[in-house]
Amino acid sequence: MRAARYYGPRDVRVEEMDPETVGANDVRVEVAACGICGSDLHEYAAGPITIPEAPHPVTGDALPITIGHEIGGTIVETGADVDLEEGTNVAVNPIIWCGDCQYCDGGNYHRCQSGGFVGLSGGGGGFSENVVVSAEKAIPIPDDVPVELAALVEPFTVGVHAVEQSGLRPGDAVAVFGSGPIGLAVLQAALAAGAGPVYVSEPQATRRTRAADCGADVTIDPSDGDPVSTIRDETGGVDVAFEVAGVEQSLNHALTVTRAGGTATIVSLFEEPVAIDPNDIVVTERIVVGTAAFEGGPLSGREFGTTVRNFATGDFDPEALVTSRIDLEDIVEDGFETLMADGSDEVKILVRP
Repeated sequence: MRAARYYGPRDVRVEEMDPETVGANDVRVEVAACGICGSDLHEYAAGPITIPEAPHPVTGDALPITIGHEIGGTIVETGADVDLEEGTNVAVNPIIWCGDCQYCDGGNYHRCQSGGFVGLSGGGGGFSENVVVSAEKAIPIPDDVPVELAALVEPFTVGVHAVEQSGLRPGDAVAVFGSGPIGLAVLQAALAAGAGPVYVSEPQATRRTRAADCGADVTIDPSDGDPVSTIRDETGGVDVAFEVAGVEQSLNHALTVTRAGGTATIVSLFEEPVAIDPNDIVVTERIVVGTAAFEGGPLSGREFGTTVRNFATGDFDPEALVTSRIDLEDIVEDGFETLMADGSDEVKILVRP
C-alpha cells in the first residue's frame, strides 16, 4: 500500500510498504481522509519532537514512521475477537497506552507515561491507504455523517476535552486566543456547552471570518489594538479563556483577560519556553489548567462519542474547518509546504489516499 513516511525534518516520502496484519482484537480501516494537524506540521518543520528515534516503548516503532492521526474511514477487516462489523464507518481515537503505569491504572490512559499517538508514535498512520488499530480505537459514526468528515472527530474532541477541563458553565463569558483548526473546535465546543458571549482574538482575517461563521460573538485583530483591554472593557474579565495559538503573547493575554478567580486553559503545545508573570496568577487567584488531547484506552468512545453526536445533530460544523482536499501523493507540496507558506489562508487540509 502507499503511505507517507516521516524520515526527518522536511523529509516525508510517499512510498510503497506492506500493510500490517490484523490481530484478534484489531480492525483494518480503509482510510477515507486524514487531516494534517499542527502537530504533524511541527514535526515536519522541526522534528522529530515526539516521533521516536529509538523504539517506542509501546509500539516498538522508530524512524521512519507512517504519520497521520486525524483518521476517518471504513472497517474492511476485523479480528476474530472483534464485535464491530465490516463496512462500519469510524473515526479513529489515536491514543496509545501501556496499561501498566499509574495513570493507566487510574483510568487516565491519555496521560500514560509511555503513551503516544497512532501516526506519531508508530502503530501505523492515517496518511496511508489503510491502517490497523485495536478495536477500542475505532469509534462508529452514524450513516448521515460523511465518512470523510470523520477525520475531524479527533481535532473536535480536543476542543471537547479542553472545555471539560476548563470547568466552563452555561452563561460563562469566554475568550479564545487563536482560531486555527483547534481554536475553531474549542470555539464550537464552548458554544455547545452554553458559553456566551464568546470573543475570539486572531490576527489572520480569513480565520477571524471563519470564527464569526462558527458563532463567535466578537472577533478581534490583536495586531490592531489590545484584545485584553477590549474584552475587559466589555466584560470586566471573562470567566474562561483558552490559549490556542502557542505563542507567548497569547498566553499572557489568556491569563490577564480572565477575571479574578477565572480560569485560563492552555491548549497549545509550545516549541520553546515562554515568560509569564506569576503575579498575574497569584494576586488574582486565577486558575491555570492544562489540557492534553482527550480520553483514550477503554474510554476512547466517551468524549469521541460527544463529538460524533454533535456532528450528527449539527451542533458542530466540521466542514467549517476544511479549506482543501488533496491526494496523498501531493501531501508535501500541497499539504505541508502550503500550510507553512507565509500568508497561507489554509486552515484544515484533508488528505485522501
